[in-house]
Amino acid sequence: MPAFESSQFTPWLLQALCAAFLAILFLQSGLDKVIDWKGNLGWLTGHFAKSPLKGMVPLMLGVITLLELAAGALSGAGLVSLIATGSPALAFFGALLSAVSLVCLFFGQRLAKDYAGAGGLVPYFLLSLAAIYFTRMR
Repeated sequence: MPAFESSQFTPWLLQALCAAFLAILFLQSGLDKVIDWKGNLGWLTGHFAKSPLKGMVPLMLGVITLLELAAGALSGAGLVSLIATGSPALAFFGALLSAVSLVCLFFGQRLAKDYAGAGGLVPYFLLSLAAIYFTRMR
């Protein structure tokens, strides 16, 4: 961690805050899917009932659960790495996987014609893009 007076402190802080936010967001979301698999599967089956993806709901739920858990874990590990060594590499990959996860979620929401749900993902996507950018700053 750079000294507070250092010109590197602000980029480091942006990296750390983004990594923390994405870790919380995706670990909570992924763990919720694991803990309440049946509830999520039931809700999503109804949500996609009139979409071209209706027969793929269990597969999609499995894939998005793994993506979210991986994005959260990488972001969390990235935060630890930022604090311990100052390296943003893991945080970068966490942010990248976060963006991919959100694109997948956005795709599903649009196909399900849940335009409000898709719109609600935009701020998270923008944050993940900012995190990708910040983690490449030096």
